Amino acid sequence: MRVAILGTGALGGVIAGCLADTGAELVCVSRGRTAEILETGLTIFTPEGAVEMIPGGRYVLIDSQRGPLNEAMYNSCDVAIIAGKADSTSALSSIAEDIVTEGGVVVSIQNGLGNAGIIASRVGWERVVGGSTTHSAWRDSEGGVHWTGRGSMSIGNLDGSGPNPTEAEFVSLLEEAGLNPIWSSDINKEIWRKLMINVAINPICAIAGIRNGGLLEIPELWIQSLEAMREAETVARASGVDLGSMNIEDYLKKVVTATAENRVSMLQDLMAGRKTEIDVICGAVISKGEEFGIHTPRNEVLLALVKGIEMSQDHN
Repeated sequence: MRVAILGTGALGGVIAGCLADTGAELVCVSRGRTAEILETGLTIFTPEGAVEMIPGGRYVLIDSQRGPLNEAMYNSCDVAIIAGKADSTSALSSIAEDIVTEGGVVVSIQNGLGNAGIIASRVGWERVVGGSTTHSAWRDSEGGVHWTGRGSMSIGNLDGSGPNPTEAEFVSLLEEAGLNPIWSSDINKEIWRKLMINVAINPICAIAGIRNGGLLEIPELWIQSLEAMREAETVARASGVDLGSMNIEDYLKKVVTATAENRVSMLQDLMAGRKTEIDVICGAVISKGEEFGIHTPRNEVLLALVKGIEMSQDHN
């Protein structure tokens, strides 16, 4: 099986590194400085403290900024995993359309809402697989990928159908790679559960400049996190998402405790002067809420504050 990882950053790097231990053929798509580093190889620091070096020869590298694809890449991949940030979805979807075989699938494991629709506009809904992951990672200035927490990877067809042969083989490959895959018959629910956590943790930790565990140490911040999450829950249920009888506070506390030492990607983005994914996180909750006449004032404030920080960095 040939698998492409589109957006080989922190999370994409973890996936590529794990798949390198299997018999899969790999294609890594990146750009700029990251692509330069990947030419020589990929370095992964595992949660257990080991350092794994994947040589550049283990995968085919595509620098998305270097012009047209090599003809040999067209229709050559069984699966394309889109792991890049939301602002790159359109460009990565275009590459996925070119490199995936006719019977292949495109898997999005990105944050937020709306990515699947963008991908489907290029490859068709029937070839899009939704995904959500609890693996956590960050990338240092030298391109090293720090895998800070082992989690799981939920994937599933957006219509709730079971896996086709290609998807079943892909799940087995993820299992062999140690990525703990879970085939979900309701992937939309998993995407919303991840969004609810992102809404509660990412913007507040990014604005305050703290690691996740700080939310439990500062009661005032904890209240804001819960309120943002409750708004997202209300919108999710109005959208027809079956969340069951989940206890919001217990769920959030469990995730924050398990990831207490982590710096969320939104904080990492602000620290590096990059644009964040606030539009597909809080922005998605706000716009979905508007569809159902639901006010989401906490998410509106968080969106405004993060955008303000982004603007202040642009002017520095």
